[in-house]
Amino acid sequence: MCQPKLAKAARSNISNYIPKQPAVIECSIEKTLHVIGGKWAFLVLRELFCGTKRFGELQRTVSGISPKALTDTLRHLEEQGVLERHAFPTVPVTVEYRLTPKGQDLHQILKEMKLWAAKWT
Repeated sequence: MCQPKLAKAARSNISNYIPKQPAVIECSIEKTLHVIGGKWAFLVLRELFCGTKRFGELQRTVSGISPKALTDTLRHLEEQGVLERHAFPTVPVTVEYRLTPKGQDLHQILKEMKLWAAKWT
C-alpha cells in the first residue's frame, strides 16, 4: 500500500494532529450520521465511553444485538476512525475495542441527545 511522502516535520507531528475548526460546515448532520452508522452504533458508543471493552462484554451489555450486527457495527466504526481494535495473540484470540480521540468527541453529542430525550419523551 502506498503512503504519501510527508516532510520530516509533518511525519513527526502526525500523531499530535488536532484538526482546526472548519470555516464552512457542509451537511454536517448527514456526515455525522454516516460516521456513526446504523442504529446499534449509539449503544456501542455508550458502552465504550466507559472504557475499553471486549466483544463478549459489548454483546452482553447491548441487549438485543446479534453477533453479526455487533461485528458489522464495530467494523464500520473502526473504518470511520471512531474506535480501535486490538487483538492479542491468545487462544482463542482476545480482542478489545476502545474509542479514538475522534470517538471520544462524540460523547458530548450523545449526552445532549440523552438530555433531549429525558426532557421530551
